[in-house]
Amino acid sequence: MNSRPRVYVTRALPRKALDRISEECDAVVWQGELPPPREELLARVSDMDGIVTLLTERIDSEVMSKAPKLKVISNCAVGYDNIDVKEATKRGILVGNTPGVLTETTADFAFALLMTAARRVVEADSYVREGKWKSWGPTTLLGQDVCGATLGIIGLGRIGAAVARRARGFDMKVVYHSRHRRRDLERELGIKYAPLNKLLSSSDFISIHTPLSADTYHLIGKTQLDKMKRTSVLVNTSRGTVVDNVALAEALRRGTIFAAALDVTDPEPLPPDHPLCMLDNVVLAPHIGSASVVTRTKMGLIAAENLIAGLKRRKMPSLVNTELLKSNKSKTTKF
Repeated sequence: MNSRPRVYVTRALPRKALDRISEECDAVVWQGELPPPREELLARVSDMDGIVTLLTERIDSEVMSKAPKLKVISNCAVGYDNIDVKEATKRGILVGNTPGVLTETTADFAFALLMTAARRVVEADSYVREGKWKSWGPTTLLGQDVCGATLGIIGLGRIGAAVARRARGFDMKVVYHSRHRRRDLERELGIKYAPLNKLLSSSDFISIHTPLSADTYHLIGKTQLDKMKRTSVLVNTSRGTVVDNVALAEALRRGTIFAAALDVTDPEPLPPDHPLCMLDNVVLAPHIGSASVVTRTKMGLIAAENLIAGLKRRKMPSLVNTELLKSNKSKTTKF
């Protein structure tokens, strides 16, 4: 009789991660480029002990009800708003994520977006490719200076702090707004706390790194955009719905702010006829903040180790619903 646990992997992860999972489990891997259809997901999980998911899969009570043997949900992402963690905890299902490993890579990309939007790099590339470049011009594609500017960071977690560290290399003044004030980082990085409205009105660049919650949904809308400088640049690498993208498109169109750079949007993927796609003063990326070879491989391996550890009743490298350890209700107890 086969005693190896059965697991469903909702996307083809980097090879090292899939090999690690296959060493310990019988894995069924969805090979499509797009996420598995809902019907496929519901059908596949019926006899699974574990699931490895991405942010694109909604793992709710319906999915869990279809999977009576389910012990572990391992999300290959830092965020886990795609999972009903409360429901999983109630059912004794462990939930894992992959924090920390993508901090520096995502911070790199946030700063790359900031620089790209400030200096109109995408517009400049198109300008050359479309044959518009006829001569050097003193007013051609003028952008905004980064060195010495004020950077406002919304959300001072790992990634927000890493962006603040990068800003020091550009002699930027950094202010931040976060749910919890970080006096330790204020001292370490020489940054200052500011109420949100003051941050919006005083910053030349605003970079968003807050998690998605009921409090942060559409945190940046028309009211907030109207408070920003006409020369300011908004960068979002957190979650698409933290920003009201319809209001943002209108602000960009009207010149309320100078530019925006988005790695995350609402909806995802962004349809090509969305108002944001019609504008030159926005840089758009398909949620690739952590998309380096090294980082995505590390993420996959952590997700694999979370899965295997949970199935073997061992301590998971990164457990979201830690209250299961205290309540001793986990289907995989004891650690």
